[in-house]
Amino acid sequence: MAADNADHADDHADDAADAVVRSADPLAALADERIDHRFKGLPPDAEGLTVGELAAQRRNLFTGGFTTPVLALSAERLEHNLALMETYAERHGLAFAPHGKTSMAPQLFARQMERGAWGITLAVPHQVRVARAFGTSRIFLANELVDAAALRWLAGEMNADPSFGFICYVDSVRGVELMHAALSEAGASRPVDVVIELAAGDEARTGVRTEAECFEIANAVAGADTLRLVGVAGYEGEVPRPSTERVTAWLRRLVALLVELDRSGRFADLPEAVLSAGGSAWFDAVASVFAEVPELSSPVLKLLRSGAYVSHDDGHYRKLTPFNRVPGEGGLEPAFRLWSQVVSRPSSEQAFTNAGKRDAAYDLDLPEAQVVRRGGVAGGVESPATGIAVTGLSDQHGWLRTSPEAELAVGDWVGMGLSHPCTVFDKWQLIPLVEGDGAVTGYIRTFF
Repeated sequence: MAADNADHADDHADDAADAVVRSADPLAALADERIDHRFKGLPPDAEGLTVGELAAQRRNLFTGGFTTPVLALSAERLEHNLALMETYAERHGLAFAPHGKTSMAPQLFARQMERGAWGITLAVPHQVRVARAFGTSRIFLANELVDAAALRWLAGEMNADPSFGFICYVDSVRGVELMHAALSEAGASRPVDVVIELAAGDEARTGVRTEAECFEIANAVAGADTLRLVGVAGYEGEVPRPSTERVTAWLRRLVALLVELDRSGRFADLPEAVLSAGGSAWFDAVASVFAEVPELSSPVLKLLRSGAYVSHDDGHYRKLTPFNRVPGEGGLEPAFRLWSQVVSRPSSEQAFTNAGKRDAAYDLDLPEAQVVRRGGVAGGVESPATGIAVTGLSDQHGWLRTSPEAELAVGDWVGMGLSHPCTVFDKWQLIPLVEGDGAVTGYIRTFF
């Protein structure tokens, strides 16, 4: 009995030691989160288990008690996409800072960093705080940061961690003034690195419209000891009426701005100058034009920021992916599938599922019906969704139009491809990571 008690004491000590290790590693600590009502689609009988315990059970997505609607992320396709963009960036001499606002999933940030990413791109202060909470050491903020409270937090973060690398946009003299005032008041111990954002045209979103204004902003940055100008950047996805020719012309204008700023001595004392662009639709043009950059007074960090690749999609990016234009480079694979259940079949031409706007992206394209599991989880017979089309979404219903050849009954599961991953991830806090045989081997936690 004494020996048994000693064994139990050792077990408890080991558990306590493991908990301490996990608390020091916020990514590992995600496995300790308890499954409850917050996480839709997960098995009701998993209530109270930790995420790690549920993952260890390797439940089947279709027979393991998951409820519809449920979003599945393909483990194999995710790995394929991560590997493909790693080799693409290497092949074209690009550093890679994938846009994390697509997923806001620190586990995916970590996998991208393991795949050689320079850092993570984000869009707003909240996202930066999430990334820092999970140990991201380099962040590119593709936005101007003029919020005084956020700048005070940033100054404190940079003061506390000299290894933390941070870059953000500036696109106005007024923005420079606001940044300088807040950082000065906060006692920033080192300057914040900034890049001038060049607008992608007069009809585009943010950014400086003329090169003359860019030099005015560069002068303002030079007069602010809390800031350091390190390069130029922009987003070619905002080029009006984009085409390869129009996007390429704007990218060459961005490169020319970098060259002119360098000739005026702006980057002479830097370890490297930053040149950044690259959404998920035109990164082939970015790679091509960035290969033309001439030698400058400092080495150039050519930073690509494509983020939607991580899951890809069955709509917007499938149509626009650069790999369609340059097939020899490889091909991304859509990694999401949303499973919903037929809950109404009012006529031979119409059906309704229980997934709607709360579950599926709909800002650019409607979901695409791809496969049907007859009889739901009980049947397990999967076939193409012939004659079935999604025609609309209500808050919690999908509208299906069915033609005579469609075999569909109440209770069937419909697997749908989704468009625009940026508005898929934000609808799901805990996403099952599913292998080809249906086994759920992990869960991706998001923070929106």
